[in-house]
Amino acid sequence: MLAQLAAQDDLLVVDEEIDPVFDLSALLSLTHDTMAVQANRLKGSDMPAFGNLLSDRERIGMALGVEPAKIQDTLLGSVKRPIPPVVVENAPVQQLDFADGVLARLPVPTFFARETGPYISAGMMVAVDPETGLGNASYARLKILAPNEALIGIAPNHHLAIMARKAAVMGKPLPFAVVLGAHPAIQLAACLYLGLGDDEMHCAGALLGEPVRVTKCLTNDILVPADAEIVLEGFIHADKPVEEGYVSEYHGMYEDYGVGVLATFHRMTRRSDAMFQVIEPGYHAEHIYLGAIPIAASLRAQLARSILNVGEVAVTASGSGRNNVVVQLHNPRPGQARRAMAICWGAVSIIKNITIVDSDVDPWDTEAVELAKSTRMRAERDVLIVADLPADRSEPQEAGGMVAKIGYDATIRQADRKEGFDKALPPEASYERMRGVLARAKGR
Repeated sequence: MLAQLAAQDDLLVVDEEIDPVFDLSALLSLTHDTMAVQANRLKGSDMPAFGNLLSDRERIGMALGVEPAKIQDTLLGSVKRPIPPVVVENAPVQQLDFADGVLARLPVPTFFARETGPYISAGMMVAVDPETGLGNASYARLKILAPNEALIGIAPNHHLAIMARKAAVMGKPLPFAVVLGAHPAIQLAACLYLGLGDDEMHCAGALLGEPVRVTKCLTNDILVPADAEIVLEGFIHADKPVEEGYVSEYHGMYEDYGVGVLATFHRMTRRSDAMFQVIEPGYHAEHIYLGAIPIAASLRAQLARSILNVGEVAVTASGSGRNNVVVQLHNPRPGQARRAMAICWGAVSIIKNITIVDSDVDPWDTEAVELAKSTRMRAERDVLIVADLPADRSEPQEAGGMVAKIGYDATIRQADRKEGFDKALPPEASYERMRGVLARAKGR
């Protein structure tokens, strides 16, 4: 994918030496919504780094081999038609093997001024439920504490946290692996909101159109992508709390969550020419879209179980890729807009603001959505405010785990229609003739 981005002049290659302490973060921040970055020389390391890979819907479509408009259907199809992985030997990710000081061998960046240490931000965590034996892949942050120790920050309700607590009750740590630089389709599958026990690697196979090549870790039975850049092998100690301090969140501000838990590492394998992947955290494009795209697909699946005329669902960048949702309904019936709001709020606690639009409005087009709100919505009738709904712990305005949420019904009501309500446009025949004129002019 880096080669594809380079071919279309969307990859910035930097050969000057870059300091991982703040400077790499600043470079990625300056380019987060314009250029992918490959930094070839990092101070104190012989390993290049790359970031800003999946920073918009076009690049995510590129990673999946589909047009942006097909991303949501493609993700939902992967859940319905999973492809199991295939186990291989002699995996590229195990070309080199290190058993000591593994975290010190990585150019882990320190991102933001008030954070208290460097973070691995692009680590895909792979583990196996100690009771059921079912696999799980997800994302969590790792704050480096020592050459073999890190704090792992996981929301309490995430599947990995549940699995780690199960292991602690059994009196043992949870074996896990941290994967850096897997195929982007595998990374997207790991961001899907699946049920506990559903295996993201199977969904990744469907996204790739072929089984994911996996290999067994050297010190446990966890299967990891064989063609990734780097794998760290270790344990999560859910019974060993560690104070974290301030950490950046998706909304671009700091949060103080108190304690995380300890993770220890005793093995690293990597490609001989490995590159270190970085996702710029906070309110930056790749972090936004890695949340927005899978959340939107998961919401559409939830809505479709109850509302058969649901269309595309968007989770917008304006809501940090987490808070603001736009739901498209085809010819909505009375009451359906509010029903859709209730389903979304019930499905994902982080969602705060919901707008319902008709099928002629692209939910990913913020200007089109705002126009629908301006021309189709009457505030006294179509705005719903609900106080004291559950909020995610990352919600900056939550109080006691609760926050007020708002819904906007921006669909057309037949009673509101009047002469001239339709959009003013030239006839379609004229558009068609002028498309031909434009095509011939561009071909000169």
